[in-house]
Amino acid sequence: MMTVLVRRVRDSFKRKCFVGRVVRFAADRSGNVAMLFGLAVIPLLIAMGGAVDYGRWLHAREQTVAGMDAAVLRGARALQTNSEDHAAALAAAEKFYEENVKTRLTLLSDTIAFEIADDGTAMTTSGQAWIATTFLHLANIDKLPLLNGAGADYSKAITGTGQNLELSIMLDVTGSMSGQKIDDLKAAANDLIDIVVSDDQSKYTSKVGLVPFADAVRPGRDYLNKVRGNPQGTSRFQDANGRWQIYELTDCVSERDGTGAYTDIAPVGEAMLGPVYTRTGTCNPSSQNAQNPQDPVAVVPLTSDKDYLEQRINGLAAEGYTAGHLGTAWAWYLLSPNWSSIWPDSGVAPYDDLKTNKVAILMTDGEFNTQYDTAGIATRENGGGAKNGLSDSQTRAICENMKQTSIKVYTIGFDLREGKAIETMRLCASTPEQAYLAEDGEQLRQAFRDIALKLSALYLSN
Repeated sequence: MMTVLVRRVRDSFKRKCFVGRVVRFAADRSGNVAMLFGLAVIPLLIAMGGAVDYGRWLHAREQTVAGMDAAVLRGARALQTNSEDHAAALAAAEKFYEENVKTRLTLLSDTIAFEIADDGTAMTTSGQAWIATTFLHLANIDKLPLLNGAGADYSKAITGTGQNLELSIMLDVTGSMSGQKIDDLKAAANDLIDIVVSDDQSKYTSKVGLVPFADAVRPGRDYLNKVRGNPQGTSRFQDANGRWQIYELTDCVSERDGTGAYTDIAPVGEAMLGPVYTRTGTCNPSSQNAQNPQDPVAVVPLTSDKDYLEQRINGLAAEGYTAGHLGTAWAWYLLSPNWSSIWPDSGVAPYDDLKTNKVAILMTDGEFNTQYDTAGIATRENGGGAKNGLSDSQTRAICENMKQTSIKVYTIGFDLREGKAIETMRLCASTPEQAYLAEDGEQLRQAFRDIALKLSALYLSN
């Protein structure tokens, strides 16, 4: 009996508990929260997934941009080595890009391509890269571009002066350069000017000076008396036959002897440049055939005025013999801080200025065959009576001393046939790799371009 009663009480208790639970469930309003959460889950997933997609996009973008930068620099460096082989430069850029994006996330597409620009002196990028989304497709965004379509992200490696550049160019304008050869020289020199003289001189300066030479060098009216003084107007002497000759003073200068020989000390006192006397009072480089009437084929001190440099180059005329030692010496003088008072507007840097790259280019097409005696009269062939010896031996001595400074010397022999001239050019260059031999106009142009590109450091511009 007691057992039956206990069972009934227990069953009644269970029924009451069940009814209570049902009543409480019916009265519960917490299902509204679940419904609201269900409605919000999609935007929340999109927001959280968007953060994931953004991280993936940012990582892929950074690798892509870095890969493009590295690739254009590598391709442009290949152009510096051989500016004519565009295919090799493009292949180098493409390979470098692939190497730099190896670990990048898999992309939906990548059409990044490389192009040669600015007449072979720069490399640029084009195309686009897309990454697929993992969560944002819920918001109908299936892919994201990695690059700014406006162009700000597209790399361009261009040549410019990674440091200040002071460059002097010795230009052979002797009679053997007449005709096509002088035209080839003008084209080659203008190419170099276009490459090395930057339009933007705000960060680094790039200045070029010109030294046209033939029988002698013409300093120009602004500098002539500063470097030569005021010698007498005529030179009276006896020739080899014992006849008296009277030669007239010209606007050209010859070498100096004594303590100034083969050096770049300032032209003061006994270190003044020697005069040049001729029968007619005229000298070469000649002003008679030049296009610029102001200071025709005279020396041009360092300047960054590209238009002026090209104007002076285009005004060159070919005539006369070859006093290469004078052209060499003047290429040095334009770069020498010891001569800075002669042309203060050039702002010539000291030799120990680590921010400035000083370079001389010596170009000639023939054997050096003219030098001067103590009277300022030219001597030919074996140099009988020459005060400092033969022109080529003087050139070698000047080059040797110039290379003891911070100046780098490049040489270009144009259609050279004489072994002695080739050897002089080889000895004058700072290294064997800096001595060029060009057989025709195209090779001459290539030599100037190669030097120009080597002098121009690469930098990125976006």
